[in-house]
Amino acid sequence: MKNKFRILKILITVIIFGFLLSFSLKRFNNKPMEKVTVNMTKTKNPVYFIDEKDVKDLVKSSNPTKRVGDIDIPLLEKKLNQLPAVDSANVYLNLNGNLNLDIKQRVPAFRLNKDGKDFYVDEKGNEFPISKNYSFPCMLVTGDVQKSEYQKLAELVDKIDNDEFSKKYFIGVSKEKGGYNLITSQGNYKVEIGDLDRIHLKVKGFKTFVEKYLVYQQGEKYSKISVKYDNQIVTTLNPNFEENDSIIVVGNKELAKLPLLAQKKEEAIKHSSTKATTAEKLKPVVKKNTAKKAEQTKTTSAKPKSAPEKLKTKQEGKTVKKEKEKPKASQSKKTSTSATKPKPKAKVKIE
Repeated sequence: MKNKFRILKILITVIIFGFLLSFSLKRFNNKPMEKVTVNMTKTKNPVYFIDEKDVKDLVKSSNPTKRVGDIDIPLLEKKLNQLPAVDSANVYLNLNGNLNLDIKQRVPAFRLNKDGKDFYVDEKGNEFPISKNYSFPCMLVTGDVQKSEYQKLAELVDKIDNDEFSKKYFIGVSKEKGGYNLITSQGNYKVEIGDLDRIHLKVKGFKTFVEKYLVYQQGEKYSKISVKYDNQIVTTLNPNFEENDSIIVVGNKELAKLPLLAQKKEEAIKHSSTKATTAEKLKPVVKKNTAKKAEQTKTTSAKPKSAPEKLKTKQEGKTVKKEKEKPKASQSKKTSTSATKPKPKAKVKIE
């Protein structure tokens, strides 16, 4: 009996609780929506692409009866997330019947001008159009930039914005012929960086060039400064700068000589090749002639001298000696004071 009484008591309380709950829900759903609160999530850089008035107008259009029970929260969240400038949206109701909307806006990493159209790109690489009511101050990028390059380009812009030196010098990025150039605020030159790899080293190289060299010169002297190569900086002179006229003229003259030098080199190569071919043709003939001469010298040197030839050579040698001795004898005769009779000539015996 006691158990039946307990079960009956529990059933009565559940029925009463259900009745009260349904009554409160019905009353809550029929309650007018008194307040709509729009909370904009704070970001690193404040943005104002979405206005609270626009969000409230969207809520009113999705709930024309202005009753709490007629609000479709999942549908409202979906509509808010479909807005181009919204990164994420969260919609919920309080027990008081107040509607709360937490909205996080997209923060542009850079502004891209591509094919004659301007739009923003955030850090995640998402595109969204420009607002008519608000313009966000960010880096301008021009050229045929692919979607796969958005994140690396956003990292480059972030590094420039966080560095005081880079932020002072660079005001834009342009893509030309597959490579990237940084546009500077000082001078008319571009800083060529090539691809988006090793950006830190490239910016550091340009910084050292400016501090050690460019500070002492005018910025208009150069039209391009390239830092895309490893451990070297290549500069291009500005032809419209007066001080560069003499240097450019000399450079043009040197460039004009290059075709003539190349032509002379080709002629010298041809001439040397023709000499080599003729020398190769004459080699066997020269060898034959030299061989004949060697044989003749050998035969002449091998021949023995005869006896009369030996006598002739001895007589010739003695006569030469006598002729050499004669002038000495005449000189001695002149210097002598006493006259002496001439000595008889010596007889030469021939063996």
